[in-house]
Amino acid sequence: MKHLLIPVLLFSCSLLPSSTFAQSATDAFATCLTDSLSGKERKDLASWIFFAMAAHPRIEQYATIPEAARVQQDKEIGSLITRLLAENCPAQLVQAQQENPEALRMAFEMVGKVAMEELMSNNNVSQAIAAYANYVDMAKIQATLSKKGGSL
Repeated sequence: MKHLLIPVLLFSCSLLPSSTFAQSATDAFATCLTDSLSGKERKDLASWIFFAMAAHPRIEQYATIPEAARVQQDKEIGSLITRLLAENCPAQLVQAQQENPEALRMAFEMVGKVAMEELMSNNNVSQAIAAYANYVDMAKIQATLSKKGGSL
């Protein structure tokens, strides 16, 4: 039963909002962006997201990231975003923005999801996320559900 909680936690802990790409130009733009990323660039985006999250006051005590590394990562991501928008996907960007003013934000949500998938696909990360299940009191949860007529 503990294994059932893992997908629920992963779903509920999504770091980026979910969007439905209802418009074809936005879809095409998001696809162009993600298809234009190399494996290394996906990892770079994942690192950049980690660096950004590590700046949160609640988390910063657990991660020591040298300022020079942050600046270097920002420069690399800035160059990556510039390349994606100005070189790889300019036509898709223009069409998507004409179709939907939120297209840029929506497409970059997809890029963020790709970066998170890069992190989540690592076995060490998966094991670390699943470790909480060792401390879940399934009997207590099951008792609560049995009172309400549900089950896991």
